Amino acid sequence: MSRTATPHPRAIAVAAALLLTVGAAGAAVASGDGGERAAKPQAHAGDQAKKREAAALTGSAKMYRKTTEDVTFTFDAHLAAEHIKDPSKATGTFRFVHLDRPGGEGGWAKGRIDCLMTGGKVATATGVITGSNFKEMKGKRVGFTVDDRGRNDRVGYSWAAYGATQGQPDTLAKCASSAPYEKVRKGTGDFDVVPWQVPYPEPQD
Repeated sequence: MSRTATPHPRAIAVAAALLLTVGAAGAAVASGDGGERAAKPQAHAGDQAKKREAAALTGSAKMYRKTTEDVTFTFDAHLAAEHIKDPSKATGTFRFVHLDRPGGEGGWAKGRIDCLMTGGKVATATGVITGSNFKEMKGKRVGFTVDDRGRNDRVGYSWAAYGATQGQPDTLAKCASSAPYEKVRKGTGDFDVVPWQVPYPEPQD
């Protein structure tokens, strides 16, 4: 972003950015006779993540707007397999940016994830803001909800009822957010949710 001048408060309805690119492919390996043989293709990174993680929310996309506003959310949130029973052990990062127009003025914030729960392809996460161009936002917990619908993802955030992140309550509970009412602008990115397998109690003999 080219400028960091303080925007009109309305411009802080906010959103995020930090694209996580995943993928893997087979490589060509030189053979002893000088030719080449194709190495066995590796499993897709997304499939590997589903095997080693209890839950995840990754990706970046812009929100749909009829105005010139440029709103982006980005997530890189993970819950390790060993913490499957404790979503508050989730780690990772988030970032959101809200500009009055592409390259224009607005607000941004980034932070660390402190809770992640997913059910099917819906994820709810919270995190604490560690950096922003608005000092009053630093240290606040904010929440996000993502509905992974392929090319028609939806997003929600905890400060929706307040109109701006400055109104975000300092006591927001972990993994608390709003319904995913925002639409992702087509062709601007995508989110991926790895479902959490609920560790139901086993019957006792």
